[in-house]
Amino acid sequence: MSTRMYFLVGFLAAAGALAFAYYLQYVQGLEPCPLCIFQRVAMAGVGLFCLIGWLHGAQGPAHRVYAGLACLSAIAGAGIAARHVWLMHLPADQVPACGPGLGYLVDIMPLTEVLATVLRGDASCAEVKGAFLGISLPAWTGVYFVLLAFGALAGVFGFGAAAKNRA
Repeated sequence: MSTRMYFLVGFLAAAGALAFAYYLQYVQGLEPCPLCIFQRVAMAGVGLFCLIGWLHGAQGPAHRVYAGLACLSAIAGAGIAARHVWLMHLPADQVPACGPGLGYLVDIMPLTEVLATVLRGDASCAEVKGAFLGISLPAWTGVYFVLLAFGALAGVFGFGAAAKNRA
């Protein structure tokens, strides 16, 4: 498979995940918590770097840069999802209290404080709002991020480029 195909598959996978998230929000009425929003940002990062790599059609070291950036976005997303799952499994007496909404935080705090506050999580992040096959949506998202990271690592190590050079 060529590096362009790796990037196209990565972009379509990220776009599909984002489309599903917006479907859950706007069609099913499942409101995202702040950690869900950050997971969407990480997914958009994966999609953006894959889209740029696909459009650029980079070869050699350049494709590794795009794949590496997509991999870093996927790892960040997996970390956020892991934090989300951890919050969901805390005993009720240890869950942080609900805080203000993300929009309000962005209006009154510097971005670094917003990030720190959101990543601490609150009670809205600890509530299981959706599950599939008995597994929470943040856990599924974490698995998806790990798969995307492995796919991006394949691009970093040039598996697509190596296959093209052999052909």
